[in-house]
Amino acid sequence: QVQLTESGGGLVQAGGSLRLSCVASRCTICKYAMGWFRQTPGKEREFVAAVGWSVGAPAYGDSVKDRFSISRDSLKTIHLQMDNLKPEDTAVYYCAAVAGDSAFTSSSNYAYWGQGTQVTVSS
Repeated sequence: QVQLTESGGGLVQAGGSLRLSCVASRCTICKYAMGWFRQTPGKEREFVAAVGWSVGAPAYGDSVKDRFSISRDSLKTIHLQMDNLKPEDTAVYYCAAVAGDSAFTSSSNYAYWGQGTQVTVSS
């Protein structure tokens, strides 16, 4: 069973930056598409960004395009650089993974999920 561990959340003022990281463990080959979703109370999980395990282009949600950047250090580690943060970016951010090489944008595509990390942006 793949395990995903997120880190890097916290409190930041509007206009600031944060960098989230997600590390996959308990996998042998680890050729997974990995992505980030976020959720606030009472709302559905929202797609943020995703990347395949090889060199394909990443995908971004419309609300974060041009402000967030997803990157991949290795098969097991991804990062989400979040710049120019806004109060509406406040949410729990979840890392997700699934076997495959496409930057899937739907939460239903993903088989594994992390526990989430809180990001709070103050105005």
